[in-house]
Amino acid sequence: MAAPVQTMATTPQALEPAAVVVTSVFQPGKLAVEVISVDHDARPTPPIPILIAAPKDAGTYPVAILLHGFFLQNRYYEQLLKHVASFGFIMVAPQFHTSLISNSDADDIAAAAKVTDWLPEGLPSVLPTGVEADLSKLALAGHSRGGHTAFSLALGYANTSLKFSALIGLDPVAGTGRNSQLPPAILTYEPSSFDIAVPVLVIGTGLGDERENALFPPCAPVDVNHTEFYRECRAPCYHLVTKDYGHLDMLDDDAPKLVTCLCKEGNSCKDVMRRTVAGIMVAFFKAVMGEEDGDLKAILEHPGLAPTTLDPVEYRLA
Repeated sequence: MAAPVQTMATTPQALEPAAVVVTSVFQPGKLAVEVISVDHDARPTPPIPILIAAPKDAGTYPVAILLHGFFLQNRYYEQLLKHVASFGFIMVAPQFHTSLISNSDADDIAAAAKVTDWLPEGLPSVLPTGVEADLSKLALAGHSRGGHTAFSLALGYANTSLKFSALIGLDPVAGTGRNSQLPPAILTYEPSSFDIAVPVLVIGTGLGDERENALFPPCAPVDVNHTEFYRECRAPCYHLVTKDYGHLDMLDDDAPKLVTCLCKEGNSCKDVMRRTVAGIMVAFFKAVMGEEDGDLKAILEHPGLAPTTLDPVEYRLA
């Protein structure tokens, strides 16, 4: 197995060739985007409410499901969804009915599987005219506890009628500690133990394992956060960490102040975080589902192209 690789650009001359290729993914794409709320009045009716961000321009686009974090709302991710969709992806964000007292992820895993099975019949009825979904290119992503849900679904803890082409964990969390994993306990603490056959991207936060104050524990505790998720992935897999950002800093500005924010880069820091995360997602999706790997390679080789510091940046290809 190849050793993890970290490459940093050190001179402006080194950055110049890649900058033309990659910096565009950190700004919204050229496609206009429509945001669609799908609830009980849709036919066929989705198993739970869904928020969709889709290009308005006629065409056929890959699809990605984004699962929100614990006790959050899918609408808190609207800017992130719109950014990715503007590059030619249909983003599907279910709204779970997660209970604060739930000690298992089983209900959300089952609901995510049902949403996946709804897509073949459900998406054509709600997408803009002329827009079609290519479900042969279907990605699964999740943030926080939603990352645990996504990994659990990819590991087969619920059955779906569709196959996934890629998996993303956005600062995924699997519980409160090594000895208190959220059921199902998917972390084995053995390297490359995840039986997942598709490319995986894990985006972590440098401040996610810190306490914001004495009343709340860390959002992404050590031993159950992005570091261990990446360690247990099989190649090809990628791990990029936004060094100066916290666990919830990718959410929209109007998300409740109680859940954000830890970033240390000024009043516009959440915009920077969203563009960084969305840009990396776009680059990964383009490489895996669009066979255009130039943006991803440039970010891996020159992390300084990102709007904020990425450290560490590592990956295993074989």
